[in-house]
Amino acid sequence: MPIFKTLRQLTGRLAITSAALALALSAQAADNRLTLTGASTVAPLAAEIAKRFEQQNPGVRVDVQTGGSSRGVADARSGLADIGMASRSLKDDEKDLTPHTLAMDGVGVILHSSNPLRALTDDQIKAIYRGQIRNWKEVGGKDQTITVVNKAEGRSTLELFLHYTGLKNSEIKAQVVIGDNQQGIKSVAANPGAIGYVSIGTAEYEENHQTPIRLIPLRGVAATVANVRDGKFPLARPLNLVTKGAPTGLAKRFIEFATSGAVNDLVEAQFFVPLAR
Repeated sequence: MPIFKTLRQLTGRLAITSAALALALSAQAADNRLTLTGASTVAPLAAEIAKRFEQQNPGVRVDVQTGGSSRGVADARSGLADIGMASRSLKDDEKDLTPHTLAMDGVGVILHSSNPLRALTDDQIKAIYRGQIRNWKEVGGKDQTITVVNKAEGRSTLELFLHYTGLKNSEIKAQVVIGDNQQGIKSVAANPGAIGYVSIGTAEYEENHQTPIRLIPLRGVAATVANVRDGKFPLARPLNLVTKGAPTGLAKRFIEFATSGAVNDLVEAQFFVPLAR
């Protein structure tokens, strides 16, 4: 009997030790994993930064998920994500969060490359998006119906466009509603009568690689990455990583790396503007 009692005690201790080891391994795995969610504009850059960070930190895994700036803010606030991604400044009611700026980006208006117009005034853009101007001939273009492409609710590009134009989303009469920049570019490239607005860096790259779109100037300033870099372009925004309070541990290490000069080449490769570091 004493032998069986000893075996039972030993088995119990082993079970406790195994459970403790499993908990320790689980905690270690959590300590080596980061989850980022949010802006589709920021996500490709964050993913490239994550790959480099993982290479320099064996055993670390960084998961990057999209869903819009609103998701990034909400997930960072609730703890569903370690770090949120927002392609805009934080709002007044989001001051409980801390932004960490990765880079700058500009938002430009695009037309199909076959559209002969080379510029539109702010008032003309507003009238087009309100549905008050419905044919390009009304602003000196072809006799062609205008297709308005707008961003979906929750997208920071929409919020920036509304702020710039002074429009309300309820005023916009859109025929096409899209999510990310690539959807916007594809929508305009496929429709000679379309107008949309997207990230300048992405649009500039596509325009230079024969995608049938064209960026137009705003307030007389050409929509180029160079003009965003120089602070000349009127429609620009910060690309932010967002945390609930000051980051700690692995999140802090990742953000310090992501906002350092060590990733400037990745920022430029995504056609954004690096910060002076």
